[in-house]
Amino acid sequence: MLVPLVRNIVVFVGGASTIVAAVASAVTLTDRFAASLEHPAIEYGTRTRTDRVAQFHERLRSGNATLTFDRPQGYLRALLAAFDVPVESQLLVFSKTSLQWNFISPTNPRAIYFNDDVVIAWVRGAPAIELAALDPQQGVIFYVLGQVEGARGFQRPRSCLQCHVSSETLGVPGLAVGSTVADPNGVPYATHAVDHRTMIESRWGGWYVTGDTGIGRHVGNTVATNPSDPMLHHNEANLNIDTVEGRFDTSGYLTPRSDIVSLMVLEHQTRMTNLLTRVGWEFRLATHQRNASDGFFTRPARTIDNRTLQEAVEALVDYMLFLDEAPLADRMVGSSGFSSVFAALGPFDRRGRTLREIDLDRRLFRYSCSYMIYTPAFDALPIDAKSAIYRRMWHVLSSSDANQEFTRLSSQDRRDIIDILRDTKADLPSYFVNNR
Repeated sequence: MLVPLVRNIVVFVGGASTIVAAVASAVTLTDRFAASLEHPAIEYGTRTRTDRVAQFHERLRSGNATLTFDRPQGYLRALLAAFDVPVESQLLVFSKTSLQWNFISPTNPRAIYFNDDVVIAWVRGAPAIELAALDPQQGVIFYVLGQVEGARGFQRPRSCLQCHVSSETLGVPGLAVGSTVADPNGVPYATHAVDHRTMIESRWGGWYVTGDTGIGRHVGNTVATNPSDPMLHHNEANLNIDTVEGRFDTSGYLTPRSDIVSLMVLEHQTRMTNLLTRVGWEFRLATHQRNASDGFFTRPARTIDNRTLQEAVEALVDYMLFLDEAPLADRMVGSSGFSSVFAALGPFDRRGRTLREIDLDRRLFRYSCSYMIYTPAFDALPIDAKSAIYRRMWHVLSSSDANQEFTRLSSQDRRDIIDILRDTKADLPSYFVNNR
């Protein structure tokens, strides 16, 4: 599910911890941000927001934009159109892990749609649509829109931060995808955040999952039926299904699918989003503290002498280059057409290659560098943060080092990534371009 996660529970109970098998990260980053969200360097609650929902809100309030209310989905279709969110991204989660938990169940799952910077969550019959938007500097901002005809804008509920700031979000306002042990009514026993480092066999508890995983097993489409021993078991009947039709009444849903490719992309994106926010905030905090003491960082730093900043940069780069991605047991194929829609967004290099191309034969993407490098959130990072990120990327991509953490990327993989970035990322440092 998309967070909120079940609070204060980080492993499965009742002996089910065996189904959480995450690959250890190459770099350990503390899950706590040291400063308050209202620190002068951050000002999460008060600083001007420039995320897409905030911008659209102002257009609504001024009368320069409208939203069409259309039963039975209310504002759902209008919001997808307003924020360019594809229907093919639809995911269905049935665990009661949401602000509107009392409306969610295996017979009435929550539908989630997303693009790079906006997530929209709709529950059939619920009084509001939930949104999360990635602000280029402030991280993830949370909103709701009442499902009442004539609504004039979005509200920003403070209660969201009770669950959306946690160890799973690296201590900053963020998102996570979880695998949940849920009972037949969707009530969670426990949940654990997952991303592209997590073994497939332990993913997707609490989710409907459509698509082909071959011989690969997972715990999607599954509930725990024994209250005295709450566990999720691999079940062949819940694998390799093309549609959720027949599992619940799908009337009102935009598609009867919850695509495995869409889900895996969202898993990668949520942690990448949190890392971008955390790195930006760490550098802003360090800059503020040093300026307050001795005027340090009056110009971009070429090296990092702060261990916290170094660890944050290494964690982000190693994740964005998929150095610790969990292996796939078999080739996977989606069911909704999301792969094509996603890849078509580009950008493309002179040979027609894009970082958005899905693989799912050996790994999630054909080229192991996150498409999130093109987002406004990446571009808005402090200049010294981006300098450090690019230097770390170049170290990994150009390295002949025998360090085992780098060996996942072949020489061809590295050349392909460098070539694509040279054609598609305008602000690459000169050493990316000149070292051919």
